[in-house]
Amino acid sequence: MTQQRGQQRFWIVIGTILLTGALAACSSEGKMEVKFAEIPVGMAYAGGEEIYFMHTEASDPDVAALLTKMMDSPVLEVPALAQAPDALLANVYVFENGLKGMGPLGFQPDVFDQPPGSAGYSPLRRLNIVTWGDNGKARLLKSADEVLTAEKAGELRITQPGVVINMPFVTWPGGKR
Repeated sequence: MTQQRGQQRFWIVIGTILLTGALAACSSEGKMEVKFAEIPVGMAYAGGEEIYFMHTEASDPDVAALLTKMMDSPVLEVPALAQAPDALLANVYVFENGLKGMGPLGFQPDVFDQPPGSAGYSPLRRLNIVTWGDNGKARLLKSADEVLTAEKAGELRITQPGVVINMPFVTWPGGKR
């Protein structure tokens, strides 16, 4: 039910953005045609709040194929993304066990650090796989700080497979495109 409410809110936000943009375009010159592409988005968390983002490219062919299937939209394989220097990368935490949910591996939604407006924002995300030590003690985590605190407490393990994914935000705490 929460997923449906989140999707409904997202479409209301997107509809408002599109209507506002169309009205602004028409009022500035009288007749301006505005075209929009349809791009599927995912819901995740950043800073404790729901955000929406899109997957556009991934450095790993298996990850690109998984995301393409999940989103029913092509996620391009770009191996060179894996060569991006650390200074250009932010993190995304993807759960491989724990609470069932709409994340790419069938568990809770992803968690992002460094949303737009933060000093380290980047759409390029280093993939971090999160594994709960005791699946029965898993709980919903909504911020990178919560993920890292649980790791320090020994509740979960984080591994980095060396995959980089381009994941620009569509909405974020305090903002939207």
